[in-house]
Amino acid sequence: MPELTLAEDARAEGVRHVLPMATRGNGSMNEIDKLEALRRSLLTAELDEGETQALADRMGVRTLCDGEVLVAEGDLCQTLFLQAAGAIQFYRERAGNEEILYQMHVGECVGTRSFIDGSAYVFGLRSVGDSTVLTLESAALEAMEEGHPRLLYKVMRAFVLITHATLARLRLEDEDLRNYLLKSGGRY
Repeated sequence: MPELTLAEDARAEGVRHVLPMATRGNGSMNEIDKLEALRRSLLTAELDEGETQALADRMGVRTLCDGEVLVAEGDLCQTLFLQAAGAIQFYRERAGNEEILYQMHVGECVGTRSFIDGSAYVFGLRSVGDSTVLTLESAALEAMEEGHPRLLYKVMRAFVLITHATLARLRLEDEDLRNYLLKSGGRY
């Protein structure tokens, strides 16, 4: 079964804010680019245009060079990261060896748990090539509660969708691995 991108998965699930994103060669993003990046994400699946704009206004932009670490393993960070352009790898160090766990696709988010409870990252995040991420601080979202009372609730619902999408992908990958091992008799 071919792997679908997050945007294709979202379209299949009926998410309405999935559009192609234009990126600038210099890595900078203007407000329109931020909106386009948000629309490609499950984070805004239930937001209207006004709420999406309000969220974009509170988000920061971080541009990374090839190999630059966004978050190191064990760091405490209450920031949500949304992949806007380029590629970010999840990695971890074990017994002196580096293990690549996953490479994010444009539109994917990471850090939902740390955003909520401030827990330490169990893996590191590093740029592969030049990349851009949108950032959302926990305090910035909470500050929107008065002006946009339903926004906080909708973003938390989106966290559940994001987590569910991750678990669904992991289940499919686990099933593929099991099928491979059973068909090959455990030999590779």
